[in-house]
Amino acid sequence: MMSIARPEARLNLASERPLLMGIVNITPDSFSDGGRFLAADAALRHAEQLIAEGADILDLGAESSRPGARSLPQEEELERLLPVLRGCVAMGRPVSVDTYKPAVMRVAVEEGAAMLNDIWGFRRPGAFEAAQEAAEAGVALTIMHMDRDPATMQDNPTYVDVVAEVQDFLAARIEAFRGAGVPAKQLVIDPGFGFGKNVAHNLALLRHLGGLRELGAGILAGLSRKSTIGAVTGHARADQRIFGSVAAALIAAQNGATILRVHDVGATRDALRVWEAVRKA
Repeated sequence: MMSIARPEARLNLASERPLLMGIVNITPDSFSDGGRFLAADAALRHAEQLIAEGADILDLGAESSRPGARSLPQEEELERLLPVLRGCVAMGRPVSVDTYKPAVMRVAVEEGAAMLNDIWGFRRPGAFEAAQEAAEAGVALTIMHMDRDPATMQDNPTYVDVVAEVQDFLAARIEAFRGAGVPAKQLVIDPGFGFGKNVAHNLALLRHLGGLRELGAGILAGLSRKSTIGAVTGHARADQRIFGSVAAALIAAQNGATILRVHDVGATRDALRVWEAVRKA
């Protein structure tokens, strides 16, 4: 087993309020802001802005996982990721890295990542073992549900009971990691809004998000600017979905989400502040 450095900044998954995860897409083709932050200097400026708005975590993705996205060679993913990861770690905020490739996971943790976020739920060859090593170094793991793969996941997704099926999948993944010695306090689960789900599926998962709390892990909700928000609000452009995204994030928080993955950190932070003030009044 290779030696892995401990993360520079740790996550407090036991926070009393939902943590805000600011999205930094280092890609040319992400659905919301593809290309805007592909250059490392632009991505780092964006990360600084997210921190200024109140981001608790920076979430870096160097490969798009939008519907129909192509797989990216490992070398190209690392070439995009590393300059931004190093710069963000130096900013002192915990950094999450979205990847499903074991080699990229290991490099990310060596460079100081505090969380690994895998759309495949660490099911790809070698990913579970890489995640175990990372967990031993104190890194948190986000396990996401996805039906099929990004290229085909939105081709008529079908479930008998989407809420029960997603919960059963996540429960099984938690059991696998717990059986491998990973404590629940380092595990976060994500129902995978928009990853092999239609609008009705996503709304049902959001409504019943609280049911995932019984699994004993943190809950990440990522609905920001997604097509479901567009379908509900009637906005075709992703950058027009800010208000709907903030509403969805607030509902997720009310239903037990511990991490909110968002593009619009400042707007979401304001909404949470009002919600928290009312709760404490």
